[in-house]
Amino acid sequence: MANVNAAFGLMPVRHLSGNGYSRANVYTITSGLAENIFTGDVVIVTSDGVITPHTATEVNNIGVFGGVSYTATDGSYVYSQYWPTGTVATNIKAYVYDDPYTVFKAQSAGAPAQTNIMNCCDIVAGAGSTTTGQSGFELSGTMAASTATAKILSLYETPDNAFGTNAIMEVLINEHLLKDSAGI
Repeated sequence: MANVNAAFGLMPVRHLSGNGYSRANVYTITSGLAENIFTGDVVIVTSDGVITPHTATEVNNIGVFGGVSYTATDGSYVYSQYWPTGTVATNIKAYVYDDPYTVFKAQSAGAPAQTNIMNCCDIVAGAGSTTTGQSGFELSGTMAASTATAKILSLYETPDNAFGTNAIMEVLINEHLLKDSAGI
């Protein structure tokens, strides 16, 4: 059976140590930020100490966005799977899976094979869904033994997943702000 082409961003599946799942920590987003941030998007920390979505060239990745809560301008409390572009709010709490040894699953835009295990690849920012709040990020189809955003650990084990086009892979964020250095 062919793998389904349905990017969903990065989703935490376990901790590299085998000790359960990582927890999300709280960061903030600039009120009025004119960018959507979806659950599963890789995020960076800016020099202002706030998060924004990862783009192709960043190495200051802090983790993966897992939702947000805030007080809206009408005083209501909001919890959302994504940050809607231009939202003006206070008490903004962005939940980020920031442990550098959290293992994530993500779809590949390419056709990974067994020989790509321990290679690295970049993350491709795709369009997320404002209906579900889910990311459209996926792994680049270019995988090599050089430094890049993600380190490929294994094929994600599920009956409907196989090496090849759009395979779901287990990865670590390789270029992570909380790691001493990125590995190749």
